[in-house]
Amino acid sequence: MEISGNVKMIGATQEVSPTFRKRELVVTTDEQYPQYILIEFHQDKCDLLNNLQIGSQITVSINLRGRSWINPQGEEKYFNTIQGWRISTPQQQPQQGYTQQPNYHQPQQGYTNTGYHGNGSATQAYFNQQSHQQNYPQQQEEDNLPF
Repeated sequence: MEISGNVKMIGATQEVSPTFRKRELVVTTDEQYPQYILIEFHQDKCDLLNNLQIGSQITVSINLRGRSWINPQGEEKYFNTIQGWRISTPQQQPQQGYTQQPNYHQPQQGYTNTGYHGNGSATQAYFNQQSHQQNYPQQQEEDNLPF
């Protein structure tokens, strides 16, 4: 998944334990009602925030994480985390207006294009061919394999 918007806040690296560090980023989305999305970066991904500037337009690749926790009263609680793993800027993305060339495929083997005659004959010919193939499956050749 991806979130695009402007950098609102870049947090300092937090040493949660001797083996775990995290850093927070807030992105403001470009919508009619902008959202302030808090994204966490863990371990070596914290370094991705080093060269960002407040106000920069970015796209962040994210994973949604969820977990449960039993509090001291014995109640089960649930938490969600948005975890970032890649950041790209508009300069790193394809320019607007870029379109991929269409990928044309040849018709399926055995299908003849009879054209459209205004009465659905091409469609009818196709469905007749398909139903014929379903009613009369081809027999497979016998092989000499031991299994």
